[in-house]
Amino acid sequence: MPELPDVVVYIQCLEPRILHRRLERIRLTSPFLLRTVTPSLREAEGKSVIELRRLGKRIVIGLDGDLFLVMHLMIAGRLRWRDLGATPPKRRGLAAFDFEIGTLLLTEAGTQKRSSLHVVRGERELAKHDPGGLEVLDSSIEDFRGAILRENHTLKRALTDPRILSGIGNAYSDEILHAARLSPVKLTSALSPEETARLHDAIRETLTSWIRRSRREAGEGFPEQVTAFREGMAVHGRFGQPCPTCGAPVQRIVYASNEVNYCARCQTDGRLLADRALSRLLRKDWPKTLDQWEGRLGSAPPPANG
Repeated sequence: MPELPDVVVYIQCLEPRILHRRLERIRLTSPFLLRTVTPSLREAEGKSVIELRRLGKRIVIGLDGDLFLVMHLMIAGRLRWRDLGATPPKRRGLAAFDFEIGTLLLTEAGTQKRSSLHVVRGERELAKHDPGGLEVLDSSIEDFRGAILRENHTLKRALTDPRILSGIGNAYSDEILHAARLSPVKLTSALSPEETARLHDAIRETLTSWIRRSRREAGEGFPEQVTAFREGMAVHGRFGQPCPTCGAPVQRIVYASNEVNYCARCQTDGRLLADRALSRLLRKDWPKTLDQWEGRLGSAPPPANG
């Protein structure tokens, strides 16, 4: 799933291409993508792009007339920049957005088609798509402490809950916790002030370094290799490979569609997290499906014990 660094770089690469350009036409190739009826998709055509912004993991294209296109790429959605009039791929294509100088393609691998597009009018309606998580890159340590202590969860859950922290998902949460030398199943209520500050620093450094790296890799082009498994990651997707810090083999726990990657030596005092024990904990603290995880806007927050 594209996370904060990926979404930021998408937006940075879109700005010189579509900002202040007219959206000429939208070609929808999947009936499952569009999740709103009013305003209609046709109302967006002919409008100029006046801003781009991020809402958590969502990409927002602001148009004149107070209209917004809200894209959520979910797990397998990706953006491609092509020559004007490019045809979306038959199996993976969801939509094509034709601008004055090129076409933005929205694609999705697989058959589940979870990516979504909403057309909304006005800031009030747009705000309904904001999960409300803290923007850690802009936060003070006091604001960060207040956010993660508001409910008692495992660190893995707290980092990836979009209502708590904005834009962090499965991949970068593993990297952050490794950088902070903290166990993914440590409870937020058990964090010391020093550990909280260490986690705050690790989030900021990890996200900013990957933004810089991804932007450098894209260069003057457009990001084409957005993936959760990146060369240079410390633990995510590196099960059995040596930890770059200590050399111990990276460990992994798979629970439903979720995954925890960690270094036992660096993060858990050498203790392996047993599947059975962890599954009991995660059964209480993790949503059961990705749709529950990403689609809980407007729902009541869970009780403090998850």
